[in-house]
Amino acid sequence: MTQSTSIKLESGQFADATQAVVAEVAKVSAGLEAGSWTKAGALLLRAGKVFTVGTGRSGLALQMAAMRFMHLGLSTHVVGEVTAPAIGHGDVLVAASGSGTTGRVVRAAQTARDQGADVVAVTTSPDSPLAKIPTEVLVIPAADKQDFDGTTSVQYAGSLFEQSVLLATDALFHTLWKAGGSQARELWRLHANLE
Repeated sequence: MTQSTSIKLESGQFADATQAVVAEVAKVSAGLEAGSWTKAGALLLRAGKVFTVGTGRSGLALQMAAMRFMHLGLSTHVVGEVTAPAIGHGDVLVAASGSGTTGRVVRAAQTARDQGADVVAVTTSPDSPLAKIPTEVLVIPAADKQDFDGTTSVQYAGSLFEQSVLLATDALFHTLWKAGGSQARELWRLHANLE
């Protein structure tokens, strides 16, 4: 789409788009396997260190998840950041790729396994290369970024997957937080104070 001054927007279009996005995310959320997410949460709580890896918007969603895991007091790192240490036995890597074929993500997952770490894979494709590596596979029943026909989602590219990664990892955070019994004030002490 190029910039155009001939596009006419009508007042109901934004409301329609909002309803479409919310409805799709609700449908995906209803299709998540709670048992798998619970197992993933247990892995995170036992981990010496938690790492996240993803590219593009999936990576951004996992960066937000990493922040919330840190608020729980977990030692959390984003792969590729200069302060991320080595991964090893007892650690967990959370790796997201809608297609399950993103090279950087698949390689990181395999390296983590080779080093004795657990891997939690978040993907739309349970038969993908990424899904063959992990300790736990979290399948998000959303479109991948090449669903150009809109058969699974009316949204562009992998938007539904990326939104679902954010919401599902926020739900996982919320589950772990509430199960741990901490008060919001306790988590706030770990909130960034250098801005």
